[in-house]
Amino acid sequence: MITRAAAQSAALAEKLTARGAIPSVLPLVAFGEPEDCGPLDKAMEKLGQFDWVILTSAQAVRALAERAKKLQRPLVRTGNQMRVACVGPVTADAARKENLPVVHVATTHNGVALAEELGSQLAGARVLLPRSDRANPDLPAALKRHGAEVTEVIAYRTLRPTEADSSSLSKIAQGDADAVLFFSPSAVNNFAELLGREKFSALQDKLAITAVGPVTAKALRGVGVERLVVAEDTTATSVFEALERYFVSALKATPAGVKQG
Repeated sequence: MITRAAAQSAALAEKLTARGAIPSVLPLVAFGEPEDCGPLDKAMEKLGQFDWVILTSAQAVRALAERAKKLQRPLVRTGNQMRVACVGPVTADAARKENLPVVHVATTHNGVALAEELGSQLAGARVLLPRSDRANPDLPAALKRHGAEVTEVIAYRTLRPTEADSSSLSKIAQGDADAVLFFSPSAVNNFAELLGREKFSALQDKLAITAVGPVTAKALRGVGVERLVVAEDTTATSVFEALERYFVSALKATPAGVKQG
């Protein structure tokens, strides 16, 4: 069960199917425009004045591209000295599709690690950080520690879908799924609100609750889920490897003669 927004789940679902899995999508995250687009529009007007644009999600890329289209302004302009740094390869792929000049992709796929990797390159640099309204404050603080002048703007809002698939929720609650994949703290918190923390915690004895990345793993532990499968980064390969390790280990642990469910 993939809990990502529907638009973000198709490619992973296709790859899981190719490996013999049976993916289902239960979108627990949706996106919307900022309540006030003024700060974002102002930042985009002077995009060429920034030394760095830090992108922490593919959704941030989409939000910038959609806003540029609405404003009828090019996202990338000739002679622009702006450099783009991305939190991981998924975000970088989305940025390159919009012809953004990606010069750095974080080796460790989280915002603070990205700031640490850029290090001294941030000293005195003007940095644009377009993010979700729910983003945590760790990244801008890390950028400022390295001497960056940070302009943080809300590029999009992270929302809970107005209608969640109750049938899929019931299947998960009953243990009918073998694994449920979480890609963000927002999805974790929305799931906990819909199902209830006690039922959520009980699922760790029934299926592979999988955190894609350490930030999501921390969020899961925060709602009482300690037995986790953790994909170290946000790539599909990392997700596959984590799930394969889990299921191979579970198979080895099954006593001889006991039929798998």
